[in-house]
Amino acid sequence: MPRLLDLFCGAGGAAMGYHQAGFDVVGVDIKPQPHYPFEFHQADALEFPWMLNLDQFGAIHASPPCQRYSRGTVDKLRHPDLLPPIRERLQDQPVPWVIENVPAAPMRADYRLCGCMFDLPGLRRERWFETSWDGFDLRSPCHHPDPIVTVIGHGPNQHSYYRHLARGSEWEQLKRRAMGIDWMTREELAEAIPPAYTRFIGEQLLEHLGAAA
Repeated sequence: MPRLLDLFCGAGGAAMGYHQAGFDVVGVDIKPQPHYPFEFHQADALEFPWMLNLDQFGAIHASPPCQRYSRGTVDKLRHPDLLPPIRERLQDQPVPWVIENVPAAPMRADYRLCGCMFDLPGLRRERWFETSWDGFDLRSPCHHPDPIVTVIGHGPNQHSYYRHLARGSEWEQLKRRAMGIDWMTREELAEAIPPAYTRFIGEQLLEHLGAAA
């Protein structure tokens, strides 16, 4: 089973998808992550992995903070711009890598994924993925004909159709079902990547590793 280094790992949404695809995942985050479901190291993701022997990893995933690029951020300059420096670090090592972030981030969007492309009930949550192997997948455009669930920010989502039908814990459970995540707190969920996305990316990554071998 190939090992994957999960940088800026959060509570493990991306990690779970890679695990389902067939990777042994190791997470790194500057904050404590008590709910991370796999091996975890608390450290600065820009520093920690470069002190390791990267030969033990078959691939690297990085999800630098998205607030600098998010459409919902009012004062973007208050937030660090960590995508360029992590890309520079990744380009200097030999194993394949994936960078994930929000739409409009300064990156090449090899894969543009949303909940409507997977079996995630009502989820609208587009995320971009840049890969070292210039991955490509031909899919139908994002399409949401039915009522949607969006999981954004850290407060109630007043614009969701479902928000008017569900309250309190019922609303939180609806968001967890839409994301395919049942182990995170409300705050952790707002920052998470649905595992279905990285399971798909992980399957493409395994194909790439097989072709390279």
